[in-house]
Amino acid sequence: MKKYILIFLAIALLLTTIRCGRSGHESNIPDGSVGGEQEFPDNVTGNGENDDYEQGNEADIPDIVTTPTPALVPEHDESVGFKDITAAELVADIRIGWSLGNTLDAHNGPGGFAHLGGGVYANTTVTELETGWGRPITTIAHFSTLKEAGFNAIRIPVTWFKVSDSEYNIREDWMARVKEVVGYAVELDMYVIVNTHHDDVLFRLGDDEIENSIIALARIWEQIAEAFKDYNEKLLFEGLNEPRTIGSPAEWRGGTPEEHRNLNTLNQVFVDTVRSTGGYNAKRILLVPTYAASANEVAQRAFVLPDDSADDKLIVSLHYYEPWNFALRTGDGSVREWSVDNRDDTAPITRAFDMAYELFVSRGIPVIMGEMGAINRDNLEARVVWAEFYTSYATSKGIPCFWWDNGSYWVLRRRDWGWEQTFGLLDRVNIEIAHPEIVEALIRGTS
Repeated sequence: MKKYILIFLAIALLLTTIRCGRSGHESNIPDGSVGGEQEFPDNVTGNGENDDYEQGNEADIPDIVTTPTPALVPEHDESVGFKDITAAELVADIRIGWSLGNTLDAHNGPGGFAHLGGGVYANTTVTELETGWGRPITTIAHFSTLKEAGFNAIRIPVTWFKVSDSEYNIREDWMARVKEVVGYAVELDMYVIVNTHHDDVLFRLGDDEIENSIIALARIWEQIAEAFKDYNEKLLFEGLNEPRTIGSPAEWRGGTPEEHRNLNTLNQVFVDTVRSTGGYNAKRILLVPTYAASANEVAQRAFVLPDDSADDKLIVSLHYYEPWNFALRTGDGSVREWSVDNRDDTAPITRAFDMAYELFVSRGIPVIMGEMGAINRDNLEARVVWAEFYTSYATSKGIPCFWWDNGSYWVLRRRDWGWEQTFGLLDRVNIEIAHPEIVEALIRGTS
């Protein structure tokens, strides 16, 4: 009898091991796009992302596409070890990065994905959460295609409020999926950034809201940091995406003294929380943003680098889509042309990088341009020239760039909810580079 019991236990253990190595994600997902753009006054930098619950846009998801089941990735190998390098050394090794936009950051405001049925996130599966904005399930093949094209860093925007309860406890199945996607980049030996994205409902910058924001930020990052504490130095944490007061007059003008003070507090809480979790997090390299991650003068000069128990482990995070009329604007005043010989075209780029170099890089504080890009206006030649100049000038200042890819790679167009911002470089359905000329230009600029 004892013999049969032992055989039964061995079989059960084997089955459990097999199940733990698998991840069941649906392969039939909707193909649609949700986008939104804030209309900013002239010479004001905006972002290239969706803020749909603020904009009041709803998803239009007309088609069904089939994508491959995510490839299995080996368990994270703790034996790889952690290299104790400085933030400047790490930044110097990043050539060009790419952001997995409109995917793990997909959401539809506090009300949830109404178009999926229940409309509340508690009743939404992990697959629905990832594909809610019509982007395919992410696989290791997406990242390997990017690596083959020359990218050596991946930024993974993640929205957390949609999977958090009233006490900010994160769903285990969601954390497992985030770890799986991070694992794809780890397996390919790429740098990878994980952040909090579109979590403006949790992290607010007003004096009357900062106490709750501190509690939420500490709790969210405590869990993220704990989940990834044994990953090596190529995993970076970015505390906040574009922290700002949405809809305020200063939203894209650098913020107010009150907001600056409270953002500096939240950046400090982020650093302290990550460090407190121990393990490799005691020396993990962290990204901290300016107000709205803006590269304008007000935001850059108001930034205060947090105190840190680890030496030389912090990076300033900036986003910059300029010249705005060429790179991001979709309404009246937008332009299709850009010339390296026109100072009015180049000055908006050089001015911001010069300031970042003066305020931070020259003082030993590295900077990453965590988002940049130019939408597709059927102007490939101009975008190619712009891309090479942008990354070339950034490289001359020691600042690596991450292209914002929202999965929309076709020509700028109107949908029933408004303009669709078309930053995509990777065709995620066919898993191939949609605009190789732009990718080649980005990489030439880094040479």
